[in-house]
Amino acid sequence: MFSDLRSDTLSFVAFVFVSAVILIAVFGPLLVSTDPNQLNLRHALARPSSEFWLGTDDLGRDQFSRLISATRVTLLAAAEAVAVSLVIGLPLGLVAGYFGGKIDSVLSRLNDALMSVPALILAIAVVAVVGPGLTTSMFAIGVVFSPSIFRLVRGSTMSVRSETYVEAAVAIGARSPRIMFVHVLRNILPPVLVQISLLIGIAMIAEANLSFLGLGVVPPEASWGSMLRTAFDTFYAAPFLMFAPGLAIGLTVLAFSQLGDGLGGALTGKKASR
Repeated sequence: MFSDLRSDTLSFVAFVFVSAVILIAVFGPLLVSTDPNQLNLRHALARPSSEFWLGTDDLGRDQFSRLISATRVTLLAAAEAVAVSLVIGLPLGLVAGYFGGKIDSVLSRLNDALMSVPALILAIAVVAVVGPGLTTSMFAIGVVFSPSIFRLVRGSTMSVRSETYVEAAVAIGARSPRIMFVHVLRNILPPVLVQISLLIGIAMIAEANLSFLGLGVVPPEASWGSMLRTAFDTFYAAPFLMFAPGLAIGLTVLAFSQLGDGLGGALTGKKASR
């Protein structure tokens, strides 16, 4: 699969970019010597320079340090949303696709009802009840993402449950849970991995929207979305603050989307579309 991915230039570049972002998220604190939350009002809204590579915000905090620190927060938030969607959608999709009948009918109707709920509206409602915080808001986003996982897993399970290896497992007396999570799940993982890659990018956009509205990360902690909010509030005085977090969000979402497209092509033996 990796060799197929390397044969597609855009997908391989996306893979390298995503790998770099993940490394920055993991080892970010080692890359900067300045506290991202340190206030220095004497240098408020300083333009990019040799001292402050990306300038400073309205409280004098170094934007480069905050951008590096926010990388981990943003990726963890997206990972949380995708993890929640997997925990809900994957087992329910397996059950619905494997057993079919009334179980499938009931779960599918519940899934359709959940799909009708706008993600941001649900997240705002949850934050209004529980209180502001990135964990609660991304949990709500993950719940709304779960129907896409459910539908994919259900359809894939229905397509493989009649395969010979599944019938052989049934014939030797294997229990249904073991068949679903060992034999079926192992063979439907490729499309699920592609969907995960795509959902991470969508989750990052959702996090940026929530943090921009003040419903995500709690200050002084920063995410790319909250940095955009700060840049928006000081746009006329320091428009340069928009560029770094905006490019970070745009390029990373694009990279995850292209990587998902490339993974899909590699797993099906076709080149990713351009």
